[in-house]
Amino acid sequence: MHTSNPRADLVEKVTGRATFVTDIELPGMLHAFAVRSPMVHARIVSIDAAAAREQAGVVDVLTGADVASLGNWGLLLKDRPVLAIDRVRYVGEPVALVIAESHEIAEDAAELVQVDYDGLPPVCDAGAALAADAPLVHERHDIIADYYFKGQAKPVENSNIFHRFVSEVGDVAAAEASAALVHEDRFSFPSIFHYALEPHTVIADYGADQLTVWAGAQTPAAVQKTLSRLFGLPLARVRVIVPFVGGGFGGKASVKIEPLVAAASWKLRRPVRLAQSLSESMLTCRRLSADICIRTAVNTEGRILAKSARIVLDGGAYADTGPAIATKAANRIIGPYVIPNLKLESMAVYTNKVPGAAFRSIGGPQAVWAAESHMDNIAARIGLSPTEFRLRNLASRGERIRPDLRPLDIDMGELMGAVGQAVVTNVVDGERVGRGLAVGASDPGIVPMSNALVRLKIDGSILIAVASVEIGQGVQATMANIAAKALNQPVEAVTVLATDTAIAPFDWGTGASRSTVIVGLSVEAAARDAAEQIIAMAADVLGVEGGKLVLVPGGLSDGATTIPFETVFHKTFGVDSGEVIGRGAITPRSKNGAFAQAPLFWETAAGIAEVVVDEDTGEITLRQYGTAADVGRVINRVAAEGQDEGATIQGLGHALFEELVFEDGQPVNATPIDYAIPTIEDIPRTLHTILIEHGDGPGPQGARGMGEGAILPIAPAIANAIFAAHGVRVTDLPLTPEKVWRALKQRS
Repeated sequence: MHTSNPRADLVEKVTGRATFVTDIELPGMLHAFAVRSPMVHARIVSIDAAAAREQAGVVDVLTGADVASLGNWGLLLKDRPVLAIDRVRYVGEPVALVIAESHEIAEDAAELVQVDYDGLPPVCDAGAALAADAPLVHERHDIIADYYFKGQAKPVENSNIFHRFVSEVGDVAAAEASAALVHEDRFSFPSIFHYALEPHTVIADYGADQLTVWAGAQTPAAVQKTLSRLFGLPLARVRVIVPFVGGGFGGKASVKIEPLVAAASWKLRRPVRLAQSLSESMLTCRRLSADICIRTAVNTEGRILAKSARIVLDGGAYADTGPAIATKAANRIIGPYVIPNLKLESMAVYTNKVPGAAFRSIGGPQAVWAAESHMDNIAARIGLSPTEFRLRNLASRGERIRPDLRPLDIDMGELMGAVGQAVVTNVVDGERVGRGLAVGASDPGIVPMSNALVRLKIDGSILIAVASVEIGQGVQATMANIAAKALNQPVEAVTVLATDTAIAPFDWGTGASRSTVIVGLSVEAAARDAAEQIIAMAADVLGVEGGKLVLVPGGLSDGATTIPFETVFHKTFGVDSGEVIGRGAITPRSKNGAFAQAPLFWETAAGIAEVVVDEDTGEITLRQYGTAADVGRVINRVAAEGQDEGATIQGLGHALFEELVFEDGQPVNATPIDYAIPTIEDIPRTLHTILIEHGDGPGPQGARGMGEGAILPIAPAIANAIFAAHGVRVTDLPLTPEKVWRALKQRS
């Protein structure tokens, strides 16, 4: 049974009471502003900060030399200095940090910092990075094993490849030799900015051998661990507090500017805040762009015999989570299909660009864009409808798409049928309406590790402590619903505490559609633990069998009489005080080891786009769109529908509008004015959001993770609709009017 109770965080936000990092003021707090490199790749000859230091209100100016003793940091590769030391590797890299009594003073003084550069040969794109004579962005690869993800990066020595993933199943060459058709395509996917409403902001306070950080961090445990190792502090002396976060989408996952701000506070022993603008956040991280070659062999019946793919991802100047993204892209390019022979290669490479980072469904939109556009091309060549071609090759529930991955746990044919029935196309005389289909299957739920505390108070109120972060997706309301149901108490009695590593037990982080399932299970287990304790207490003081007692709102009942919690606590402790604390934990060994194999569940989506193209201008109108997902069980319908609708419109961005453009390594549109995103006028007139429930997911109440799947099919569905109506295939996103117009002209 699902609920749609009003979310407490929304009330806080619309009334202006919600606290974000930028709302926090600490006594004696200083403000920082970063001096950033205008060079794509250069050696730092000298930095002259004397004029800046002389300005009234300026406390200090930090350069790489001031923090070089801290060394490098990273998640899978320790490749990143706190501040650039001897050279810069991308436009926007911080080379100095001005710290002053106000943000305005720091920003003005930053203009006085003089940096002398000596240009170095740049690596401007992934293709150039792979050239035999390419300059090396990094001369060595310092690998960190099992730090953020299980496993480690697999760089190629003496190259710009910082991760190479290869997977081979069967004999692709033999399958191609026997095939009726072998079809090959090449696609590209652009760099995309996350565009969270709240830019990156961090406050750090280092003092008395302990460090406290306030950050809009999706993964506070990763921030805590990185800072612990960087400053040589025990984990227990590094505290990360996460208030409300104004959107993340992966751009605030892992670690971003926290080491820089913490280093400033470490140096000055005063609290320091760095509040970036949106333009500065655009120079902090982005989705990895991709170049993808994909080839598929089919037999005379339209069955796929083999697929091979080569994915090259532009990881930018520092690795961040690029190795995991490359691996996931290879997994997600397979699709929900039975393919007996596979040859997959996925590489993430260094370039002199803004660093790549996690972004909703890491590697998924890039891979599914190529794979599902490619599917329609093959269908056209063999004379099958796109729907029929997919149906002939879909993996059934319980089948594996690759031997090392968990069997598919949903019925993709059901999703295709549901969205196909919802999107009904009505054609007006003379109108050319395109209808395009695409599907996607991703392997989320990274790292089944989570802990929760549920505290049942004497008055029946309930506190939940978890490290899952409220980034706008409604996780606090979801956890409250799960605990309320497990304890049979009104959801209004439940309060979910803000994330604080000094209070909340360990959780891996917020992302990868894992919170409802993995964190939710730990909350459910903690609530049941609390229930068992209060039932045992009541049975003892009342002299009844525990099996005869059930929880009811405000207390317990033996079927005839209701006993308030207050009575149970009072009789147990002899005073009008007390609480029970339930603990829940999820590990890879949970459910008899069922959580050990990846993925914990499959997140899938089917989408159908109805498109009209103005042939005179190439302008695309997405008139109608439908998406379907099997979510297992809906816990909060309004929030769940909002997640899939948000993912759909975010996918519409990279489908039609968005691209962080670089020319010779220089970002040319990294401002909110120049970077285009969808507006309310671009949303389709009709949007169908279908959530299928079978109650068979691994999470609480049979839920399955969701919120990322819907971003996968929309771009290829739109491109396939254009192909169906006009016979032209655009292979590079975004599908701008100019690209579509040129394709139409070339056709004629």
